[in-house]
Amino acid sequence: MNEAKEALRNIEQNYKLFLQQQFTFIGALQHTRENAHDTIRPVASISQVQSYMDHHCNNSTYRRILSMFLNICNDLSKLCHKLETVHSGNSITNGILERCKMLLSHSNDLSAIRAKYPHDVVNHLSCDDAKNHYGGVVSLIPIVLDCMKEWVAHTEKLPRHTLYNASGGSAVSEKRAPQDAPARAAISQTPPSAHPEAQTSTSNKANVQVQGSEHVRKKNLRDTENHSGKLKGPWKPPGRHA
Repeated sequence: MNEAKEALRNIEQNYKLFLQQQFTFIGALQHTRENAHDTIRPVASISQVQSYMDHHCNNSTYRRILSMFLNICNDLSKLCHKLETVHSGNSITNGILERCKMLLSHSNDLSAIRAKYPHDVVNHLSCDDAKNHYGGVVSLIPIVLDCMKEWVAHTEKLPRHTLYNASGGSAVSEKRAPQDAPARAAISQTPPSAHPEAQTSTSNKANVQVQGSEHVRKKNLRDTENHSGKLKGPWKPPGRHA
């Protein structure tokens, strides 16, 4: 997820550089459309821009700005497919990604889309250019960027178990494993004698052994005393016999 957000920030930085050269971009489109004798219809698709650059652009500055536009669109398309691999699926987020993929399709008709406030790319065009020629193509990138940001915002509010890493494992499982490790280690290190049943059993065995030893010692002492009495008998003074 962090890698996707970083990639989105990089694309935004590239778009800011492109945005500073919007008039050059419009000039490149106007020049190549004239070379293609295609000045009536609006610039309505990415494939149309690609065709203008490949077949009708003979100016290095115009080729560079057209290539920059196409590269940003390509980077957004790659990021869109990457986001699908880090998310398990949600009706809102999936709908956002589907819209992004549709907008970035090379054959999709862009002529009707318009970027709205706070974007002012359309305002920098003349009324005729905005309405009939370039309003859609200049709106494409800012609209897709807004969709990507919306996807990130919705995804960050979702439970963690809906996110997946690149290998397809659950992020929750990875998060829980380190937390469970100390508990497993503690269980594995617990000696058998620490269990109450084991302590009770050991204590009972010790008591039986002590009681048995005491019984044997007393019995031996009685036997010794009785044996001594039988051998010697009680002492009597000497006397005369009748």
